[in-house]
Amino acid sequence: MLPEHSRSRLVKLIDAGVVLVDGKVQRSSFTVTSGMEVVLDEPGPSEVHDLTPADIPLDILFEDEDLLVVNKPRGLAAHPAASLKEPSLVNALLARNISLSQTAGSFRPGIVHRLDKETTGLMVVAKNDNAHVKLAKQMETKTAERRYFAVVHGDIEQDRFKVEAPIARNKHNRLLMTVDANGKMAVTHVKRLFRLEQGMLIAARLETGRTHQIRVHLSAVGHPVLGDKLYAPKELAIGDLQLHAGYLAFDHPTTNERIAVFASPDASFFGAAMVKREHLEEF
Repeated sequence: MLPEHSRSRLVKLIDAGVVLVDGKVQRSSFTVTSGMEVVLDEPGPSEVHDLTPADIPLDILFEDEDLLVVNKPRGLAAHPAASLKEPSLVNALLARNISLSQTAGSFRPGIVHRLDKETTGLMVVAKNDNAHVKLAKQMETKTAERRYFAVVHGDIEQDRFKVEAPIARNKHNRLLMTVDANGKMAVTHVKRLFRLEQGMLIAARLETGRTHQIRVHLSAVGHPVLGDKLYAPKELAIGDLQLHAGYLAFDHPTTNERIAVFASPDASFFGAAMVKREHLEEF
């Protein structure tokens, strides 16, 4: 009944205790049944997202009239958020004075899929709604391919293995995801590459696309990503997050040509000089 407000905003109101069900405060996971009375005051307007163009250099690896592929640097969020004080990738894109799709909402123009702020690597950006819809469908059906390099803790003996475990939002901390039998199924394929002084360099391929999937799965099997402030033990969370989206492939939304882009990680990534395109492409 409140379509002008996002689900995430309404969940925050519920968790803040301002929504009553039959006169009682309930968690957002509470199941409402027929006949219950849900009461809340009309929420005020959502915070306005800052869409001020920002002159931030971008590493564009492919671009035409329908889309572009950018190698996102560390520390740059994908899009504005109420809690974000600094410019995002969207602000940098707006400064280039190009058209961007509006399918994902006014504060996320062009953004087809996300990378976490501290994750580096490849993102595809749509310049029009037609391209956005077709690219998003490929992400959903997994005909688009996203593959990553990561440096993880511990020794890995298998050349390849698969982590298959459902993921849900953590019931105690909504900033975190966790392996949960009641969550959505998630599958991550892992390939061992090299043993480094700091840890094990691996390649990871997503079969599903859950929030924080690689980080949650690798932590769950005892190989957390180094530098991961959310899922690694404190002694392993020091320094930069060692996760890089190095390979992205998809069918062009207009020509249907298969586009495949590779980007090496930057110098802050352990073993950056050792990684090659074929490590992700032949996987």
